[in-house]
Amino acid sequence: MKQDPSTIIFGAHSICEILKNNRRRIERIFTTKQECKAFRQIKSILPAGRVPVSFVDRTFLAKLAGTTDNQGVVAQVAPFIFRKKMFDPAREQFLLLLDNIQDPRNLGAILRSAYCTGVQGVILSGRQTAPMTGTVHRSSAGLCERLEIICDTTSVEAAKKLVKSGYTLYAGALGGKNIQDVSMQLPCVAVIGNEGDGISPEIKRISICVMLPQIASDVSYNASVAAGLMLFLCATKHKII
Repeated sequence: MKQDPSTIIFGAHSICEILKNNRRRIERIFTTKQECKAFRQIKSILPAGRVPVSFVDRTFLAKLAGTTDNQGVVAQVAPFIFRKKMFDPAREQFLLLLDNIQDPRNLGAILRSAYCTGVQGVILSGRQTAPMTGTVHRSSAGLCERLEIICDTTSVEAAKKLVKSGYTLYAGALGGKNIQDVSMQLPCVAVIGNEGDGISPEIKRISICVMLPQIASDVSYNASVAAGLMLFLCATKHKII
């Protein structure tokens, strides 16, 4: 059963966020024959008669979701809606650029932090970037539905467009300036790089490189942790949160 990766969503929070935000249609919900806690949570906000529900066994759910970790509920939904127009520094002053983030759980956790810290727009860039799968959606606790997200296949070109339009890029990189000593003036873009290779050298050249303090120079934070810390520091400096 081949599906667009953004059209199979699982878990209570993910499906509830799609229902609450009403940005894309839920075509069908699949759940266990014996009512589970997750479905009870979803049912409380499910529009009566508008979404068909199929009661199936757990083997079918696991095959559909690609994981047994689905809380007993899976939804087939319309594809994820990406923003088409690039962000404007006059309106969206706090952005996040992700350069080839490959791990879907990292990506979901980063998107969750982005929403919680008041990020006004996210750019997913690079050909290796993880697609918006159900795993990404669940790892974000469904909060990716509340974000404005652009998908750009070329990281460097995306970064250049942002600089040209007036944003300052702050790239998280070992050897950069201590982030606590950098003001991170708005409009700004926090840049997080690939889990293995970090940020592209071309992007570093057009960014201010910043580093999170750490106990040793031969280690580094996980990408999602680094993103959360960077975004929190920027948001608190500017009283966004």
